[in-house]
Amino acid sequence: MAGALDGIRVLDLSRLLAGPYCAQALGDMGADVIKVEPPGHGDDIRTWGPPFLDGGESAYFMSTNRNKRGIVLDLKSDDGRAIVRRLIRDCDVLVENYRPGTLERWGLGYADLSGLNPGLVHVSVTGFGQTGRYRDRPGYDLIAQGMGGLQAITGTPDGPPVKAGLPVADLNAGTWAIIGTLMALFARQTTGRGQYVDVSLLEPQLALHVFNTLMYDKLGVVPGRVGSAHPMIAPYDAFEAADGWLNIAVGSQKLWHAFCGLLGLDIADDARFTTNAQRVTNRDDLDALVRPVLRTRTVAEWQAGLDAAGIPSGPINTLPDLYADPYLEERDMIVRMPHPTLGTYVGTGFPVHASGTPGEVRRVPPTLGQHTAEVLREFGYDDAEIDRLAAGGVLGEPPNGRD
Repeated sequence: MAGALDGIRVLDLSRLLAGPYCAQALGDMGADVIKVEPPGHGDDIRTWGPPFLDGGESAYFMSTNRNKRGIVLDLKSDDGRAIVRRLIRDCDVLVENYRPGTLERWGLGYADLSGLNPGLVHVSVTGFGQTGRYRDRPGYDLIAQGMGGLQAITGTPDGPPVKAGLPVADLNAGTWAIIGTLMALFARQTTGRGQYVDVSLLEPQLALHVFNTLMYDKLGVVPGRVGSAHPMIAPYDAFEAADGWLNIAVGSQKLWHAFCGLLGLDIADDARFTTNAQRVTNRDDLDALVRPVLRTRTVAEWQAGLDAAGIPSGPINTLPDLYADPYLEERDMIVRMPHPTLGTYVGTGFPVHASGTPGEVRRVPPTLGQHTAEVLREFGYDDAEIDRLAAGGVLGEPPNGRD
């Protein structure tokens, strides 16, 4: 079954996390993605560790570079840049995350490349975008989480600001880069032309604030850290059971009455808790009554009762708990494929289940320069040219991909 982006070719000049995450998803959707890495150690993310996987592979690199063919090019060389110009003529999308101005200095900016290929969709993911006072500042996930207001509202009220446990700024920016790519490809069907897509790490974090933005602008409310609780719903939090923790979300009056009945508490019509607004206002009083009861049974016991009552809830899983859940296999969310250095590549499945054009993992992440010769031949380079480029160090040392 063909993927949604079957026939689309992507040149991936990006490194680290946000850009490669975007390009990997395009590959999952069926695009032919060609990842370009510099000679030497390749993408810096290959060096992130320890721990490293079997064969010295970086878990970070392996997690964001499947469904790609890998080539090595020295973009600081005239020959390396000439190869990019040759490749870009037959590509639909360019994904890159160089600092603003870098590609322009190399003659590989959007104005240069769109002149060679007017249909090109050029996707740039940087710390702070192509304009504005922060344009030239370097950006990393941690910096974006802090400047984007996420750390200020993450953690417990009496604790320090805390970043999320996953690199959500990078992943969120990568997700918006995916959306921007698809938006530009869709528009191209009408206009016949590509466009420049400018995504920063910072702005997608602002987009996550949704209701916080309106509350601050209209009411002057500055959100703070409330742990796992919801600032406007109660009870909606992480609760301790006899043998662990679980999350419970009571988001309606019907659920509130069911929750009180399950816990055996005669407080559904208590004046302090009659409405959600009153429960939020009197959250401490509510917790003092609810939490001791929840500690009397196990997570599994409460989960069974909550499920029977239709109350949204779930255990707080560790990764061993999560990967032991048969649900993941039932939903095809675990991918296992042979890999030349790992033995077995294990990855997460594509999280959108489309009936006609499902995402699919077709290739494991490439070794450094694995497909250099293969790709160059496809674009018209003969073996003599490839040997010359390899001898000059443009394709790395030693040359990769000759067969």
